[in-house]
Formats: sequence, structure tokens, C-alpha cells
Amino acid sequence: MKPLWALLVSFCLLGGTTSAEQYTVDLELVIAVDVSYSMEIDEQHLQRQGYVDAFLRPEIAKALQRGPLGRIAVTYIEWGGSAVQIVPWTLIDGRTAAAQFSDLLRRQPIRRISFTSISNALAFARKLFQTSPFRGSRRVIDVSGDGPNNAGVPAPVGRNTTVAQRIVIDGLPIMLKTTPDSASIPDLDVYYRECVIGGDGAFLLKVTNVSQFAETILRKLVIEISGLEVSGTPQRQTGPVRVQYPRPYNCFIGEEMQERSIGK
Repeated sequence: MKPLWALLVSFCLLGGTTSAEQYTVDLELVIAVDVSYSMEIDEQHLQRQGYVDAFLRPEIAKALQRGPLGRIAVTYIEWGGSAVQIVPWTLIDGRTAAAQFSDLLRRQPIRRISFTSISNALAFARKLFQTSPFRGSRRVIDVSGDGPNNAGVPAPVGRNTTVAQRIVIDGLPIMLKTTPDSASIPDLDVYYRECVIGGDGAFLLKVTNVSQFAETILRKLVIEISGLEVSGTPQRQTGPVRVQYPRPYNCFIGEEMQERSIGK
């Protein structure tokens, strides 16, 4: 008999339904990865390999054991102006299932998508939760990206709609640009904190050097899977927050940059 996780993946791939519609897990996790043209192709390969390698690490299995059920459901999407589901909802309940997820992800082609719409990625992820064959006590979208929203509705609108459905948004701002360009901003981590992440316990970790990709991705996944707060991890407050800047942060910076670019 096939393992349960394999049967569930098969039905997801075929679009069928089973009693898995009520199958409970500790966490439903959407990994949403930026593949817009502002991401260099070598950065995309490093990012992809970071997730492939992470699910082979023993730390993931240990994090699973911290949950009351010891199992999670994960799907992997890539996004730019639009989003595509790369790996379907997959049950991960140990090292074998995690390795299968890693292998399936490794075999997918690298793609690129025009524009950067964090809000469209969040909307796509919300639909995936609606059609998921799993029911998790926590639902999280793990968004990585190297630039601000410049297409679709503004990022805070997508964030607020998502958080209203009790979905947590965590962020992985990728800050590798040493010189500014038309699609990047120097304080992307602040943008993600103020305009993108949200929900109970939301946090962000940033990547400022290519050598940090693997360990940062692994650390972020461990935090999300275990559900633990880690000292020193920037948290998104769920209640009122005093703004630390002389004026509110401009969450429309990406749209404004796009507008200026079109006007040239």
C-alpha cells in the first residue's frame, strides 16, 4: 500500500477528492517565491536550491515533531505579476515525505514572470487554501521577494484581506542589489515589515548576501513549522504599533516607481 502522503499527492495532482478533505495537519504552508525579472537567474537558482536543500535537512523533521500532530501540508508557488503553483499540496510527516517534496521541486524548470505583484501572489495563495484538501490549525504564506509591489492592488490591501481570513504572512526580503535600479529599494526589509507581513506572530528574515540563502531559508521554515518564536526575530505586532519614522512609511513606492518608469 502506498504511504498516505503519496496517495494524497496523487489525488491533488489529478484534481480528485478523497476523505483527505478533512485531513488535519498542524500547518498549511504556502511557499511563495519571487521569480520576477528583477531576480537574476543565478539568484533564482540559489533560491530554488535553498528550498530543495532545506527539506532534506534533519532540522525540518525535528520541527515537525514539535507539532501536536507531527505533520504539515506544503505547496510551492512562483510569482511575478501573476502566480503559478509549482508543487501541489503535499503532506509532510517525516524525512521521507520531505525528501519526496524536495525531489519534486528540484525537477521543476526555472521560470521568470514579468512585474512584481505581491498582492496577486497573496490572492493566489488564498485560493489555494480554499481548495486545499487539508485543514491546518495554522495557515501561513511565506513570501520572498526582491522588490516592492508594482502591479495589481497595493500590497497592504492584499495583506489586510489575507490577515482578515486568519492567514499569517511571513516575509523573506531579498536585498542583494548593491546599486539601485528601477525595481529595487534600499529599505526593502522595512517595506515588508510595514506593508506586507501580518497576522498573529508574523515575522521576517532578510537575505543581504548570496551566502545567506540556504541557512536563512532553513531557519525560516523551522520557525514556521515549529510555530515557535525565536529571540531576535523581527515580529509583526497584531495590535497598534507606534511608527518609528517621522512620517508613515510609503507603501505605494513600487507603484510610484513603475509610474515614473512608464512616463520616461
